[in-house]
Amino acid sequence: MGSDPSADCMNLNEQDSPLYIEILGTPVHCVTMEQTMAWVRQWMDEPRLHQIATTNPEFVMAARRDPAFTAVLWQADLCVPDGVGLLYAARRLGTPLPERVPGSALIYHLADEAAASGWPLFLLGAAPGVAEEAAAIFQDLYPGLHIAGTYAGSPAEAENEAIVQRINESGAQMLFVAYGAPRQDKWIARNRAALAQVRVAMGVGGSLDFVTGRVPRAPQWVQSLNLEWLYRLGQEPWRWRRMVVLPRFAAQTLIRPSR
Repeated sequence: MGSDPSADCMNLNEQDSPLYIEILGTPVHCVTMEQTMAWVRQWMDEPRLHQIATTNPEFVMAARRDPAFTAVLWQADLCVPDGVGLLYAARRLGTPLPERVPGSALIYHLADEAAASGWPLFLLGAAPGVAEEAAAIFQDLYPGLHIAGTYAGSPAEAENEAIVQRINESGAQMLFVAYGAPRQDKWIARNRAALAQVRVAMGVGGSLDFVTGRVPRAPQWVQSLNLEWLYRLGQEPWRWRRMVVLPRFAAQTLIRPSR
């Protein structure tokens, strides 16, 4: 985990680890997209797995109900601020975050860097066929990208050993896990020691569906207004069950301090 959460979130230079703030008991790191990539490049040279979580208000509220998920987020090396609600909450708490780092954009930066640096990438999860299609799209976008493997599988304990073996045998050094939160994040945390060659692993939720076009991204003007969540709700009405936590998140960050 990062440095003193009381530190100025905008003072981002010369840190041994990313600064973070605490929002409703959950860490959120003070990083830009550029700084996130700088940390990834550093971690790829270190002899252990580093976990990235794409934290948003739904993560925060889920962690408040699930102590095991809370522990996973505190143990993660980086909890990027993926969700405009976190930026509003941080500003309200007096420690503004520098910018939003959406996981749906971060995966493209990571795939690009993997191609440039020769890091084999494994795509795990999503519906059958999605990872394979996303892998082909990434390879078209970033010539030279080495896809170590793709596999849908599941986060079930019964499949765990076989999936870990598959990833290890692939030689993957970077891993995207698309099982949805918190299952994907718990899966990565559970297998940190077992994934022998993976140096950076990130839960990517539904981002592979965005890559393949199965779920359309919001138009740029909608994204610029920070209304992408509303657009997704229109595209996927079933998401209302997940989004009912957003008013509670807003209320709790307005009426109480961060810790």
